[in-house]
Amino acid sequence: MHKTVSVAPMMDCTDKHDRYFLRLISKNVKLYTEMIVANAIIRGDRDFLLKFNSLEKPLALQIGGSNPKELAEATKIAESYGYDEINLNLGCPSKKVQKNKFGACLMKEPNLVGECVSAMKKASNLPVTIKTRIGYDNHEDYEYLKKFLTIIKNAGAENFIIHARRAILNKTPKQNLTIPPLNYNFVYNIKKDFPKDIVILNGGIDSIDKIQAHLKKVDGVMIGRAAYHSPYFLAEVEKEIFINQNILTRAEVMERMIPYIKEETKKGTRLNQIMRHTIGLFHGQKGSTDWKRYLSKNMCIREADLQKVNHIMDHIKNNRNTTSLGR
Repeated sequence: MHKTVSVAPMMDCTDKHDRYFLRLISKNVKLYTEMIVANAIIRGDRDFLLKFNSLEKPLALQIGGSNPKELAEATKIAESYGYDEINLNLGCPSKKVQKNKFGACLMKEPNLVGECVSAMKKASNLPVTIKTRIGYDNHEDYEYLKKFLTIIKNAGAENFIIHARRAILNKTPKQNLTIPPLNYNFVYNIKKDFPKDIVILNGGIDSIDKIQAHLKKVDGVMIGRAAYHSPYFLAEVEKEIFINQNILTRAEVMERMIPYIKEETKKGTRLNQIMRHTIGLFHGQKGSTDWKRYLSKNMCIREADLQKVNHIMDHIKNNRNTTSLGR
């Protein structure tokens, strides 16, 4: 069975600094960028938006949009930057995204989505995938979802990432994480009906047991909040799912981050832009509260400077004997 574990694209979370950090923890999970709007790729600072560190691979770019021509152009541009996959966002429920006619509201327009995917597919040699919900508002109809994905499949996408919740379009993205109940059976049944295609399940996955249970019925799982709030969970994934014992300790991860931090801050990146992603590194460990307090005081402030970097490992080493921070 095809076995994929990936980290979901999350706005304000999975930027290049977070992805570099996560890749130090796990070599095998697939990473996704935050959603980047097609129009921004065409008209904006492409290097700023699309450049990434080669260590981050395998890496997929998630694009937002609903104009086939723009999506095709953005896909062509992105291919030249070395991404492994282009993913179309059909699941984001935010009002801002709806206003611009992309994200989850596109579930209402399957033929337009088909045109978008077809245009993206023709513009690039990369796999074009989609990330969608099982329905929207009060529409949780399996036959509708099946027809929706059939149109997308016929347009050239053969990889479906499905968040097993409806999108409630008049609720906030945060509310949409918990209010609609999860319906895993819809996703399991899609795999049965699309046996030759790759079906990846997203939603509520926060333990190895859950990953292993889902992998018996689908081709892969995508982890969201659990990977951000407790990033070292990916070390467990690496060990149990990918059977890789060569895993860095938390302290070693931070040691490897130091050269990256120094390089990035020389370019003008603020220290807090990088370190905010490490807040959950010691989640569940003795001393995690101390780590969070230390970061809050020293790192996650705009004025934090390069001099503070030298204190990171000192802090971990000083706490090694009394806490679990050194592990």
